[in-house]
Amino acid sequence: MAEGSSKSMIATRSGFTHAQCVVIKVGSSSLTTPEGEIDEARIDAIADAIATRRQAGTDVVLVSSGAIAAGLGPLGLDKRPRELALQQAAASVGQGLLLARYAAAFAERGVGVGQVLLTAEDVIRRGQYRNAQRTLTRLLELGFVPIVNENDTVATDEIRFGDNDRLAALVSHLVSADALVLLTDVDGLYDRPPSHEGARRIDTVPNVANLAGVEIGSVGSKVGTGGMVTKLQAADLATSSGTAVILAAASSMAAVLERAEGGTFFPAVRPRGTARRLWLRHAAQTEGSIIVDDGAARALQRRSSLLAVGVREVRGTFEAGDPVEVKNLHGTVIARGLSAYDAPEVAAQIDQPGQRDDGTPRRPIIHADDLVVVARG
Repeated sequence: MAEGSSKSMIATRSGFTHAQCVVIKVGSSSLTTPEGEIDEARIDAIADAIATRRQAGTDVVLVSSGAIAAGLGPLGLDKRPRELALQQAAASVGQGLLLARYAAAFAERGVGVGQVLLTAEDVIRRGQYRNAQRTLTRLLELGFVPIVNENDTVATDEIRFGDNDRLAALVSHLVSADALVLLTDVDGLYDRPPSHEGARRIDTVPNVANLAGVEIGSVGSKVGTGGMVTKLQAADLATSSGTAVILAAASSMAAVLERAEGGTFFPAVRPRGTARRLWLRHAAQTEGSIIVDDGAARALQRRSSLLAVGVREVRGTFEAGDPVEVKNLHGTVIARGLSAYDAPEVAAQIDQPGQRDDGTPRRPIIHADDLVVVARG
């Protein structure tokens, strides 16, 4: 997709049905039987719903968990292992089985699929982020459904998404999706655990930040890693970047895609920025930090460039072009951006005026085009 997007934000359920590009995430518990094997009927239902939506002219990306879960049965395991190496072994066995079943189901409906396995490195490093973006975009242009999963066979505990809910939100950024469907084993967000007496499903959440009084569980299933907390975090990440979200049961997928019925709807709350800014805000791994004074902090709120005169301290080791955090004097991260200088060069310019001795202007430490504000200074 292009760096920017001309799509308007989806603010209502009815608008959800007109989405031009939809990312759908389905969790492990929704893809497997109680015995831990792939649920053939559920795979067919997913392929049916997606094929129907594609016939209506919508681009669809499927973010599918289930590789580790699909590998449990063949390996003789009854639950998701804690040992990383065993998880990776299960993923290596299960990923092929899962994709083969998806490919067969979609082929029966005249739809081709392409596998895209990502690690966190692929979205925190700018070059790899752009490569992943180009691959997904080209698959969509060719009429294929990309099937995305975390590359569990090589991911490590130190650097991984942790759950496919966050991955799905980041993939929504990569393809400039205007809608995200998070499918799970419950039919939406409740004001308390659904098993509790009197629990009510919440139809619409205008802003994820305003969920005071809602009791939210955090435990995932025995074959997955997610829970309601991770889904709300993903919804917050997506809606704050121009993508509307519906959280619903996997069993109601067709109704959600065709009529936006059921589940809990989260409208987009902030216009979509460029892919570059989305990457900086949500995906970039920062290499260090720059501490600024109050004047610089206020200037950044006005979307100004960061000048050397406002810098008070440099922490960490980074090179020109690396993402860095910008913190105020209280240590709060107020912005993220791409440094125009190596860390020692920034330190050497602390408290320097905006012009050199010969009267020529200094380059900003971080140009406004390479900076996103993430909190008030």
